[in-house]
Amino acid sequence: MMQPQILLLKEGTDTSQGKPQLISNINACQNVVDAVRTTLGPRGMDKLIVEKTGRATISNDGATILKLLDIVHPAAKTLVDIAKSQDAEVGDGTTSVVLLAGEFLKQIKPYVEEGVHPRIIIKAVRRSLQICLEKITELAVKINKANAVEFRTLLEKCAATAMSSKLINQQRAFFSKMVVDAVLLLDDLLPLNMIGIKKVQGGGLEDSILVAGVAFKKTFSYAGFEMQPKVYKNCKIALLNIELELKAERDNAEVRVDNVREYQKIVDAEWNILYSKLQKIYESGANVVLSKLPIGDVATQYFADRRTLKACGGAVMTTVNDIGDSVLGKCELFEERQIGGERSLHDAIMIVRRTIKNDAVVAGGGAIEMELSKILREHSRTIAGKEQLLIGAVAKALEIVPRQLCENAGFDATNILNKLRQKHAQGSNWYGVDIGKEDISDNYEACVWEPAIIKVNALTAATEATCLILSVDETIKNQKSADPAQMPGGRGMGRPINWYGVDIGKEDISDNYEACVWEPAIIKVNALTAATEATCLILSVDETIKNQKSADPAQMPGGRGMGRPM
Repeated sequence: MMQPQILLLKEGTDTSQGKPQLISNINACQNVVDAVRTTLGPRGMDKLIVEKTGRATISNDGATILKLLDIVHPAAKTLVDIAKSQDAEVGDGTTSVVLLAGEFLKQIKPYVEEGVHPRIIIKAVRRSLQICLEKITELAVKINKANAVEFRTLLEKCAATAMSSKLINQQRAFFSKMVVDAVLLLDDLLPLNMIGIKKVQGGGLEDSILVAGVAFKKTFSYAGFEMQPKVYKNCKIALLNIELELKAERDNAEVRVDNVREYQKIVDAEWNILYSKLQKIYESGANVVLSKLPIGDVATQYFADRRTLKACGGAVMTTVNDIGDSVLGKCELFEERQIGGERSLHDAIMIVRRTIKNDAVVAGGGAIEMELSKILREHSRTIAGKEQLLIGAVAKALEIVPRQLCENAGFDATNILNKLRQKHAQGSNWYGVDIGKEDISDNYEACVWEPAIIKVNALTAATEATCLILSVDETIKNQKSADPAQMPGGRGMGRPINWYGVDIGKEDISDNYEACVWEPAIIKVNALTAATEATCLILSVDETIKNQKSADPAQMPGGRGMGRPM
């Protein structure tokens, strides 16, 4: 007897599951990694990305590139998300985190193809992460904040390392000092939004200046501004949120007058209100006025005649009735000066900020990755079973950072890695790739430092992304959806109602009541009742009627009549 076709999802819905789907997701992630692979390191290449609007962007920053790429594959989007997360949390290491996640998946792919259960792989990957984090904590060098000179030197080295792959690489000594000065000007909370970067065309890179205050990008233009002084010392500042000009007539405003004199009184009243405000500001002794709302030519000319202030944009007081010394701001110097890449400094600012908050550093240039790889290999030899091979695969994946640094610089990666393995086996923990010497060196002595938090965040994010992709065994794409939508994978495996059940941690069975694996009884009662009712309902249906006009199969009540409506 021919079995009837069963439609669970709307016709046209695309579903894929099992091992082929998992391998497809891994391959998609590899394509994302290939897009940013060559940007790693001081000699990494740049990418030219042209958007739909025709706007072209040149960058070698991993987060920037991935944001601009129009990636639609749901699994590949996971790598974009971890790059954004790394950029937001730390500011640097965005390419490294994507590279590590992709390499983890690449080294694990053969075991997936051979049929190793994803949960076994996930367990081994998480165990590897735990070992790596413990080793980073052990190896990281604490910063001596008591010695201000030593602390500042270390911050400058970290900032210079972050700028080594940017367009401003040749001026990193100049900009690293500026970045450290800017971050140290902040309070203990280190609010990043208090550092602004104003870009002005013209001039050289070293014409850049740090303003320990507030900088306005545009010069002030108003009636008589040429005659005003350009510098004020120890001046008083009035911060306003009111208009200092005659208000325009509103569309629905209506004033009824009987003669010209009454109209003139209204006009005079408006002028008197404005002049009253201006006089109170003048009498307050303010030299500079910053207002969020417009300041008209009448006000600027009024103040220019009395040579008291300038006007621009800002905000605070909503009335001038109580303005006085107690509410006026003060600054040491107010100066107007006419002068001639934001993203390049962003990473350095974030690195210095994170280094101050998390006072531990490690050597860069792939040194810490090589040491972690050695530790994982040594640990894998002490255990048996599949986990030994899987941890060994993670250890091999960690070598992608020094290997890619070598390949991007045009070095012999195999030769360099062999030297590094030898040095680390001999106990030289900080040996890594030295781009300048085209060889290996002790990168801690060479002051190639990175905050330990970068490596911790990168390894954690890469591991979580790997585990997430491995845990998805089915993708369902709705017909009407423009983009593939990742649906929850797996059907779930129910446990029998008994005190003995599956123990995931032990990979065996155990008394789950004693192990405190409890569930409310009402959950099971409701589940069994609902499942039973659904089973009985389906068994009671002996006919399905599909209306001609219906695009989708519609389940009709299972009646006993055989006739169809006309």
